[in-house]
Amino acid sequence: MENHEDTKAIHRTFCPPGALFLEEKEKQNVRLKPLLTEKLNKSLKCSPIRAKEFLLNFLPVLQWLPKYKLKEYILGDVMSGLIVGILLVPQSIAYSLLAGQEPIYGLYTSFFACIIYFFMGTSRHIHVGIFGVLCLMVGEVVDRELQVAGYDNLDSHAGQIISPDALNENGTYSLFATNQTVAFTCDRSCYAITVGVTVTFMAGVFQVAMGFLQVGFVSVYLSDSLLGGFATGASFTILTSQVKYLLGINIPRANGIGSLIYTWIYIFQNIHLTNICDLVTSILCLLVLIPAKELNECYKSKLKAPIPVELFVVVAATLASHFGHLKENYGSSIAGTIPTGFLMPKSPQWSLIPNIALGALSIAIIGFAITVSLSEMFAKKHGYEVKANQEMYAIGFCNIIPAFFHCFTTSAALAKTLVKESTGCSTQVSGIMTSLVILLVLLVIAPLFYSLQKCVLGVITIVNLRGALRKFGDLPKMWKVNKVDTSIWLVTMFSSALISTELGLLIGITFSILCVIVRSQRPGTTLLGQVDNTEVYESMTIYKNLNTIPGIKIFRFEAPLYYVNKQCFKKSLYKYSGVDPVIVAAAARKKAKKIEKLQKQEGIVEITAQGETTKPLYNEHHLHTVIIDCSTIQFIDTAGLSTLKEVLKDYTDVGIQVLLAQCNISVRNSLRNGDYFKREECSTVFHSVHHAVQFALYNQDQNDSYKNGSAV
Repeated sequence: MENHEDTKAIHRTFCPPGALFLEEKEKQNVRLKPLLTEKLNKSLKCSPIRAKEFLLNFLPVLQWLPKYKLKEYILGDVMSGLIVGILLVPQSIAYSLLAGQEPIYGLYTSFFACIIYFFMGTSRHIHVGIFGVLCLMVGEVVDRELQVAGYDNLDSHAGQIISPDALNENGTYSLFATNQTVAFTCDRSCYAITVGVTVTFMAGVFQVAMGFLQVGFVSVYLSDSLLGGFATGASFTILTSQVKYLLGINIPRANGIGSLIYTWIYIFQNIHLTNICDLVTSILCLLVLIPAKELNECYKSKLKAPIPVELFVVVAATLASHFGHLKENYGSSIAGTIPTGFLMPKSPQWSLIPNIALGALSIAIIGFAITVSLSEMFAKKHGYEVKANQEMYAIGFCNIIPAFFHCFTTSAALAKTLVKESTGCSTQVSGIMTSLVILLVLLVIAPLFYSLQKCVLGVITIVNLRGALRKFGDLPKMWKVNKVDTSIWLVTMFSSALISTELGLLIGITFSILCVIVRSQRPGTTLLGQVDNTEVYESMTIYKNLNTIPGIKIFRFEAPLYYVNKQCFKKSLYKYSGVDPVIVAAAARKKAKKIEKLQKQEGIVEITAQGETTKPLYNEHHLHTVIIDCSTIQFIDTAGLSTLKEVLKDYTDVGIQVLLAQCNISVRNSLRNGDYFKREECSTVFHSVHHAVQFALYNQDQNDSYKNGSAV
């Protein structure tokens, strides 16, 4: 023990300039088996306290509702809930068509999602319900499965919902009678919702599994630029899918690669069949909705609540269609029978799961990423905390449970969330008020929408895409800030629009990962110079009037050093230092052979050693030290460590010392475990570039003094 302390004292006393001796804390040896046993026992231990804690975490409503400040919160929650509910009614009906479903199922979805999130969600402000991009993705899976099952390719949403007694003796079905207790046959509409609820169920299962396994890291690969590009690309597909409703034509719904292009081909092939009544209605609705939406946006700070112009348009259009007999007189396509009440619960079709699992996974990832990012954004804005893991559970159960009640996939929706926040929402009670508005529609008002034209619903869907399409205006600014992020946005947008939604997302993620790899494969490299009269060293490529130190080159590598960029590291280091030790050593060997040959020819027995021949070569460059600034090297793998060893050996062979500066503890441990240090660590790795420079100058002075002394 005394010898060990004496060694430390000697190091402290005789450390040369620039070399620091820091004593690291001794690591405690942790035995894996006892640690795992302790954690397992702790996690499996059951007690009333743990049971209560689990229940409170699983149902956050039990924590915040008893603390609800009635006088302070109730007015804002009621107002925001009512306003969002009014806005949500026409959108729920419109987005049902986007998901390939009957209008009633959109209302069911909005109703159940709000209630479940009230019990399980931790965000006070986000609205969980129908989201256009997810509806599109669900609709694509539904249409694909409809085609596989052999249903008519033409969009025919006239599904028949019938009472059990509606069967006649021949087994045929009579049409639905309003307000009867209902079940439905598995016609096209029935099979469409069966596929939809199966996709929704599996998406919820995936999201709950993500929460259980705590794999929130997946969202790291879904950057803002990627999600923005995906949303914009999907918006083009949504817009294209609604054009047929605006024109009042029936065309096959294209699926798979290039569906957007094929849809436009079908549109132009059938444009001569345009229903003039639907077209005129669409134009009038656009002329009303777009200016009204813009006015809402411009004066949102002055308006206590946004004007529910969509609801007014729906009411006016329904009345005009009903009293004008537009379907009978002009063949206009209408929403048709929307029943009141609820259907009996029904389980998903388990046999469909292998076919829809991949689509459900992509839907689950997008849904949870949007929900978590929005909840964290509004929590940060209003100064409270959300639990990302619980949010995944909440959004998962918002899909699993409603899947048994004829609902399709939901997630947080930005537009409605902004409305909730701006109209005074304080807690999740706002969601209950929204669900009550939907419930009123489901029980009483729904049949009144019978005469509503589908083109009006298509216009509502298209107008709500304005936000995503406006992102094109941000491209110039985005390009100036970060060209790589802009490239990711463009690639994801074009692939989502022109190839397919699911493949577009996959292509965007792949391209995003490739960008990370390429950036680390070709990282920034530079030489550093000293700022006058300071211990600061900065890039000579960026800054001017920096001082260089004779005989010393300071090199910075701005990336982890691993197998992908090891060759780039060596090539850049040799280039910036001005000395390629491999070439120098080869030239030295060649020169040594020539000298040996000449000496043999002249009969001289003594031959100059190779090491003596190499020194004059490197001295021509006046370089004695290479310092590598490791401050931006986060880690080193085995290939990177081997590369560092090669660099050290190559430079040492030609008489140039290599010093490392500002290594983090991870890099230091890799160097120690990889037997990098041939000398003492304190004379090889330094805590700052300036310390390394001081040591190099001191070492060179010592060498010069030794040579001068020897010469004397």
